[in-house]
Amino acid sequence: MLYALKIATRYLTASKAQTALLVLGVAVGVFIFIFMSALIGGLAEFILSRTVGDISHVTITAEDRDPAILISPDGMILAVTERGRARTATLAEAATFVPLIETVPGVIAVSPQITGAGFLTRGAQVAQVSVTGLEPGRESAILNLDGYMTQGSARLGAGLIVLGETLADDLSLRLGQTLRLQSSSGVSAVLTLSGIYSTGNGMIDASSTYVSLSTARTLFGLPQGVTRIEIKLADLNAADATALRIRALTGLDAVPWTDGAEQLMEALNAQAQTGYFLKSFALITIVIGVASALLLSTYRRRPEIGIMRAIGAGRGFVIFVFVTQGALIGLMGGLTGAALGYLALLPFPSRDAFEVGTLPMDITQGSYGLAITLTVIGAILASILPARAAARVDPVTAIGQ
Repeated sequence: MLYALKIATRYLTASKAQTALLVLGVAVGVFIFIFMSALIGGLAEFILSRTVGDISHVTITAEDRDPAILISPDGMILAVTERGRARTATLAEAATFVPLIETVPGVIAVSPQITGAGFLTRGAQVAQVSVTGLEPGRESAILNLDGYMTQGSARLGAGLIVLGETLADDLSLRLGQTLRLQSSSGVSAVLTLSGIYSTGNGMIDASSTYVSLSTARTLFGLPQGVTRIEIKLADLNAADATALRIRALTGLDAVPWTDGAEQLMEALNAQAQTGYFLKSFALITIVIGVASALLLSTYRRRPEIGIMRAIGAGRGFVIFVFVTQGALIGLMGGLTGAALGYLALLPFPSRDAFEVGTLPMDITQGSYGLAITLTVIGAILASILPARAAARVDPVTAIGQ
């Protein structure tokens, strides 16, 4: 086997220019494979971070109880208590559940909240808004308010409110000014604007307001409990499994973000399938190039192959020589392409620093090991046909040529 390896190496070094050109062709194919892997993987991460990064990955929402029904002994319905519009369902035992949820593997943040609708008033100006009560210290647990602040602070306390930049501009508000917030239950509170944020999402910036949990309790008449628990995960792709774990642990209806996101998932799957096709074409190009070069090498070396066969070299030996030659070409091209791909991706920002207007390349998703492995396997498979052709050479005919 070592002798066969030596012969394969001699074949490669005998025509250095041809070998270099072949290795370069394989390296270009590997470079394309790595570049496409980094681009498609980075694009998927960018899309998910922009659409799912600032939302709850698992959500527990209080369910409205069924209305009370008074039934007579003979089965007649005597009275039904209708739900009031201002009545809010609550998770009364949230204080017990939050520590349990925080112990679930993969959970990095839990945010108990009180949510509802209200009207923001300043003078004669009125705006309909959504109100979210957050626990002090957990303001940025789900939506990164700290990172989106343009003025003031995201820290919430009694009597403070944080608004979106669009809403503040519409009402001509500045930091430190007071305004009145009336909830859907009719309770009003005079609050001080302590922070202005801008997420870049027009709907959020124009309608979402944030107050402390104690202020929300007053506004919505909830002395205890919360209306929603939002949970953020280290791996958002594990939302389905984590939601099942939370349901088993707490008995609450934990809903992952993937519920209702079928269109987004279909788009990401279609993008991944496109990437597989493009990378497959790169590998096919490598296989065709290696096979063509080895077939040419086999034709040129027919006399040498005939001599090897005449002195007793078996067909298996000849096949091994050419398969080894193909494997060496694949390995050298794979390592060169992987190195070029890594160097080309180094200038791009990391996944945590993606910027709008730039290619979202993720160097960690270059699939370097996979690219090298598949290239070597492809080169070996491509060399089998030329190797079999070489093994079938008739010694007498080949030497006579």
